[in-house]
Amino acid sequence: MTASTFEQVRNVASDIFGIPANQVTAESSPETIDNWDSMQHLNLVLAIEEKFGVQLDPEDIEEMKNIGAVAALVEKLQSAAH
Repeated sequence: MTASTFEQVRNVASDIFGIPANQVTAESSPETIDNWDSMQHLNLVLAIEEKFGVQLDPEDIEEMKNIGAVAALVEKLQSAAH
């Protein structure tokens, strides 16, 4: 994953979960972020779709286990679209 995609995903997650971006790492997950519940996961999905212009399938949403996985997924979808 590129640093810029990760930075953008990290900033989206920071906004959604209400925590400073510097506390969001590639390993950040529902286990490490208190506010990451099912509702916030949906908000994250919607924000990622809007920010990056991608459409996430249910299988993609299941893969979103941590922030690193989200960034990798965004890159995969963006490269498939081009």
